[in-house]
Order: sequence, then structure tokens, then C-alpha cells
Amino acid sequence: MQLALPRIEGLGATLVAVSPQMPDASYSTADKLALTFPVLSDVRNLVARKYGIVFVLSKQLRPIYKGFGIDIPEVNGDDSFELPVPATYVIDTDGKVKLAFIDADYTQRLDPETVISVLTRIRQSG
Repeated sequence: MQLALPRIEGLGATLVAVSPQMPDASYSTADKLALTFPVLSDVRNLVARKYGIVFVLSKQLRPIYKGFGIDIPEVNGDDSFELPVPATYVIDTDGKVKLAFIDADYTQRLDPETVISVLTRIRQSG
């Protein structure tokens, strides 16, 4: 995505990541990964809930995450074990969703070229 970022910005768009992590944890993640775009905190998954993409991590998976050093209650600031399904949205300036990509398999991500194509169409039509 980093290589596509200048093209996305060149089309007048802003890339923003949204995380259920507390602000300090989101900042730490963004800093550790050297991200050049904002990472916003969606504490208690309020925004994700509005998009209908929240799920509760099963009890069987919780110790596995913990074993990987991922303490969900600590970084999210609650004990709900709620996470958002990974999703990508392109939202026009009028607030309308122009593209939605949601996949429960977190390893599957939208090709940035698809985002660029949608942004190009929006720019050409507007």
C-alpha cells in the first residue's frame, strides 16, 4: 500500500486506518510500522459496529493471540474481545460508500489498484 499511497493522495484522497486499539496503542503501532498515514482509534468499536463488521474473538483463539503477544483487552482498553473484520472502504466527499471490501480472512486484502481505479472514476465524474 505504501507504493500506492502517493497515487491515492494524487487523486485527492486521504488514506486513514481505523483500529479498535486505545490511542496510545494505535500510535505505537503506527510508529513501529513507520506508517505515513493517520491511524485513528475506534475505542469500543463504535464506528465498526455502525458498519456491521464487529465480531467477538472465540474463547479458543484468545490464548493463541495471547501466546503471540497480542493482549487484546490491554490494547483495546476493555475485556470485550471484540474486533473488526478487516475492511476497506472508499467514501466519497458526499459521505457515500463507493467501494466496500470486507473479508473475514484477515490475510485477504483489497488490491490497491482497485482503490486507485475507483478513485480515478470518482475524480473523472466529479
